[in-house]
Amino acid sequence: QIKMLEDELNLQLFRRKGKSLSGLTEAGHEIVERARRILSEVENIKSLSSELSGQESGKLVVATTHTQARYVLPELMDGFHKRFPGISVQLHQGTSDQIARQVQDHDADFAIASGQHDVFQDLVAFPIYHWERSIIVQPGHPLAEVGKLTLAEIARYPIISYTHSFDEGSELSEAFREAGVEPNVVFTAEDPDVIKTYVRKGMGVGIIACMAHDQGRDADILAFNAHGLFPSSTTWVGFRRDRFLRDYMYAFVEMVAPAVDRDRIDEAIERANDPNAPSKPLASSLSPLNQHPRMGKPFSTCCNGGFNL
Repeated sequence: QIKMLEDELNLQLFRRKGKSLSGLTEAGHEIVERARRILSEVENIKSLSSELSGQESGKLVVATTHTQARYVLPELMDGFHKRFPGISVQLHQGTSDQIARQVQDHDADFAIASGQHDVFQDLVAFPIYHWERSIIVQPGHPLAEVGKLTLAEIARYPIISYTHSFDEGSELSEAFREAGVEPNVVFTAEDPDVIKTYVRKGMGVGIIACMAHDQGRDADILAFNAHGLFPSSTTWVGFRRDRFLRDYMYAFVEMVAPAVDRDRIDEAIERANDPNAPSKPLASSLSPLNQHPRMGKPFSTCCNGGFNL
């Protein structure tokens, strides 16, 4: 079948290594990209058909991080399900780069993740909220006795944090570099619950998103607000500019990013698809998580710059 396709196109799509295929040729990559666009339009036509026929069924695939899926989105997803009971929801979890790639590759409808906006530069993206980090330690850890935490004090101990959080150029690595200290990162994981498990084992000091510390379930761990030690982070929601949005998809974006409505979404899509359209800055001043109208209730003491659990 591959040979017949290559003969029909008069192009070699795959590189060969003996009797095996070792990868795509340059022409193959171009063909795959164009085929993905065609398949995307096929899905858009199906979605449009369902929308026009009034079908209240469908699927919503959201790629997000473990922290968002576990600690931030449950209440929102519950509200979405009650409003759209005929829509099945799938959550794919990974790092911010993996999440953005899943949306680009048509494996997910929406990305919800944190990081710099350049992670979502090829997507239509809206900022949702700002959040802070927490330093977590076992009771009795020397850091628990320090009056005011500094990066120099934290760097004296092994550090456990998120995968890629200390990559070159990341916010955490830059903060330690500017402070003139070298962090000793001994363990990383994508899931904050895994990080907390190893903090409980005494392997080191954890650095996690503030909302990943639950005051009830994590009563055996001390958490200290890292506000001022590291920059605030922003969580974004993004989707492909060529994605046809059904009514329930518009509603999902409006629920996640309450400062956004359907008109603003359409305006952002139009700008994204018009290279000559003037670029408008995204919202730079967002409420912290505890002030988000749909997510804030469980996080009344989180991300406000002044808590010490």
